[in-house]
Amino acid sequence: MIKTSKFTYKNALSRFTHNAATSGIVLILTTIIAIIWANSAWGSVYFELWQKPVSFSFGDVGISKPLILWINDGLMAMFFFVIGLELKREIIAGELSTWKQASMPIFAAIGGSAIPALIFLLFNSGLPTANGWGIPMATDIAFSLGVLALLGSRVPLSLKIFLTALAIVDDLVAVLVIAFFYSSEIVLSNIIWGLGFLGVMISMNWLGVRNQLAYAIPGVLGFWLAFLLSGIHPTIAGVLAALTIPASTKINKSDFKNNILKLLAEIRDSSAKLNPFLTNKEQGIVSNIEAQCEYYKPPLQALEKAFHPWVVFLIMPIFALSNAGVLLGDSIVSAMLSPTGLGISIGLVLGKPVGILLFSWIAYKLKIAMLPTNIKWVHILGVGLLAGIGFTMALFIMGLAFSDTTMISNAKISILFTSLGAGIIGYFILYRTLPAYESK
Repeated sequence: MIKTSKFTYKNALSRFTHNAATSGIVLILTTIIAIIWANSAWGSVYFELWQKPVSFSFGDVGISKPLILWINDGLMAMFFFVIGLELKREIIAGELSTWKQASMPIFAAIGGSAIPALIFLLFNSGLPTANGWGIPMATDIAFSLGVLALLGSRVPLSLKIFLTALAIVDDLVAVLVIAFFYSSEIVLSNIIWGLGFLGVMISMNWLGVRNQLAYAIPGVLGFWLAFLLSGIHPTIAGVLAALTIPASTKINKSDFKNNILKLLAEIRDSSAKLNPFLTNKEQGIVSNIEAQCEYYKPPLQALEKAFHPWVVFLIMPIFALSNAGVLLGDSIVSAMLSPTGLGISIGLVLGKPVGILLFSWIAYKLKIAMLPTNIKWVHILGVGLLAGIGFTMALFIMGLAFSDTTMISNAKISILFTSLGAGIIGYFILYRTLPAYESK
């Protein structure tokens, strides 16, 4: 009975951590904690905590930043590193590997980024808040996929693939926007140093280096640190570093299969013993099996699997806890009706779905792209609304665009409430229009 209980708990934990809705649930809980904390009697502690300076020194070089900037510039670089790994995987062998597969999500992402940005500028052109045009362009992939997962088996696989590919392309657009429009004063010498370390990592890939730790040393101590000091936002280093990670296997599938079968035959033919210890020969066989598995496992896929739980259950919640806290009070209506609030709200809840639907329809009519199997245009509209859940990426770009506390407060309130509204509307549109069948 005890054994069965342990097995059940283990399976339950595994299902929880691998459920697409889990990351969204964790982010929702963390956001609620941040808002309650910020508006409680300990609100001053909340705001003071993230502004506490944290200093590090490397020889003669010293860096001192508020804690929130270490989170946004440091921990979030790991978030963007995982995005880079996902992007490379999708381009090589996933939903972006052929033009036929990628065309519809690419067009949808372009429309879903351009229209919200134009709507924001419509309300903020000529104002100090105009620099926030990138905020409503973003999609929170964890939240959007989490809400879609709540619909369960009625969601066809093709719709999940479409939203995933759309969100990944959307993240790529956000990365490019951050790189070109939200970087500070450029220090050319540090960029050159950073590119030198990037060149080292590219050379390691070309030479066949597969040790994952070997990429961490030039990647973190060299490339990321140089970009941190260069003026280019260091999260860009996370994406570029991910693109240098090897995605190939050292042996092909046929050789791997044959080698494993031979080794298993040797294990089967070895003399059986009652004690649990292996003979020297058996230890050698097991070590050889482990080596074959390492040869067959792409480092990119291994790193993505290793880092994903840390990003979902540590980095993103810490980011939400430190960035989502905002004073509410009587400021909600005024924040939502401010030029910033209107630009973000209308951009996310209207601009996103309209842009995604319009550009998808244009690509379809021009015969550039095909509508995914079992998908209707109303489903694209529903997914477009889920893409209007900006949250993590929107808060991140907001932190780069604004420094004024009023602007930040208005933007946070608008992002939080609009993301909630877009998620609810998108969920009910898909709930009412998707047939209740078991997806395959």
